[in-house]
Amino acid sequence: SAVFTLCSLRRQLLWPLIPQRGYRGDSPTDSGKDVLEIPLPPWQEHPDEPLDTKRARLLYESRKRGMLENCILLSLFAKENLARMSEEQLNRYDRLINEPSNDWDIYYWATEAKPTPAEFDTDVMAMLREFAKNRNREQRLRQPDLEYLFEAPR
Repeated sequence: SAVFTLCSLRRQLLWPLIPQRGYRGDSPTDSGKDVLEIPLPPWQEHPDEPLDTKRARLLYESRKRGMLENCILLSLFAKENLARMSEEQLNRYDRLINEPSNDWDIYYWATEAKPTPAEFDTDVMAMLREFAKNRNREQRLRQPDLEYLFEAPR
């Protein structure tokens, strides 16, 4: 018992002197001063962009998201849908994937984990939500290879 008390006392005295490592979590005393906010430039529509260029840009932007879940979801969705989307639908898809500043929002809306805000709740969002349900139970573990770009349209 005396040894336990001595060890406990030593731990209490030395604990503040030992550098702490690991995840702090969301402690209520967290000031947030160590968080770096990098402002994103506002989304801009590309009204004079040729459709082939727009499709190529959206394909690229669907593949390069910064989070694997959206890279897979959006690249597969783009492969299946971009070629047959109208210009208006391409514009709505462009806004959907580029205006929100947080990719997790797009993922949560597509998987219906969170409600989609009215300004993004369009026919394209409905298409993406339906695609995310994966009713055919396809294996979606990686982005599609780009060879399909060189195949004749179906």
